[in-house]
Amino acid sequence: MGTAVAQLSEVQSFNTLALHAGAVADPTTGALLTPIYQTTTYRQEAVGKDKGFTYSRSANPTVSALERRLAALEGAEYCTCYATGLAATTALCLALLRAGDTVVVSQAVYGGTVRLFNQVLAPFGVTAEFVDTSDEQALREAVTAKPIRFVFIESPANPTLQLTDIELAAKIAHEAGALLVVDNTLLTPALQCPLELHADVVLHSTTKFIEGHNATVGGALITSDAELHERFSFTRNATGAIQSPFPAWLTLQGVKTVGLRMAQHSDNALRIARFLEAHPRVTKLLYPGLDSFPQFELARKQQTAGGALIAFEVDGGVEAGIRLMNNVRLCALAENLGSAETLITHPASMTHADVPAAQRQAAGITDGLVRLSVGLEDPLDIIRDLTQALAQTKGAA
Repeated sequence: MGTAVAQLSEVQSFNTLALHAGAVADPTTGALLTPIYQTTTYRQEAVGKDKGFTYSRSANPTVSALERRLAALEGAEYCTCYATGLAATTALCLALLRAGDTVVVSQAVYGGTVRLFNQVLAPFGVTAEFVDTSDEQALREAVTAKPIRFVFIESPANPTLQLTDIELAAKIAHEAGALLVVDNTLLTPALQCPLELHADVVLHSTTKFIEGHNATVGGALITSDAELHERFSFTRNATGAIQSPFPAWLTLQGVKTVGLRMAQHSDNALRIARFLEAHPRVTKLLYPGLDSFPQFELARKQQTAGGALIAFEVDGGVEAGIRLMNNVRLCALAENLGSAETLITHPASMTHADVPAAQRQAAGITDGLVRLSVGLEDPLDIIRDLTQALAQTKGAA
């Protein structure tokens, strides 16, 4: 994992690792922050003798520093960073799948993941079986029906927040000779550690909570399996999907506060979820931090807090939900989550528009579902904004 991580091997504090893991003071100037190594190539000392870097499509010192930090935070040995979260998912698939392979994927999952499997990989002979991975029997049947290369889950799922028991999913996958990949984007290692629950690979869209400030796009694959890491590294180099130095540098700054931010995101979201649950215009409310959440006990088992995302529906259905989203003032109507600012999204027409309607409905992504990514504003200001916007939904058909 690198010298800096080795020096911190006795440090157990997540927040300390978030600040220091992977960082090496610039040997020339002593600069505290890892420099932005904005370079294409590197002068080599002699033929066959370099300082660990030869060309920035293969590796870059700024990107490597971020990789060491993310690996340390997930309690892993290895990390590779990519241009986007979907680039990381693509590299995962290209590294592990061949024509004729089948994977099992959570039924409720990020829309871009569905599009990748259904519209990009399917023509190359890869089959994705979308399954309710929260259902033990359904998952067992899916992985035993035919040989499976890996099981890909999101927990919580985007945007329904449905949970999958990660430890159980790992057991079922491993018994079938398959790997378990967990997209940990929504909680980050500050709130959930899939590798401790025996997952094989953790995936992140670092665009979201890892960086946390709406300033970059990026992705990561994290594992402690040396062979998997070698495959990911080879595929990234072969496809040119590496993250650029400047986004990596910005992400290094953002991740310093991920522990503090996730705690505040969760505190704010819990207060707002309680407000929404009691509001007469809200007909359905899902938040893993509430004891009314259907999988509350599982959330307590594998998460340390509820996270930032809330899913809800408003009396009046689709029209009411659209009125709500068109009338917020502080909350931003946007296609993202995980930023310092509160974002509100209509999944059916935005983030999950490419998911077939039948699959959306089966996964619980109704046309009236609202996704709220709670930010770091004063929660009372968010509640005031939602109050006035909810008032505009009265009379919706």
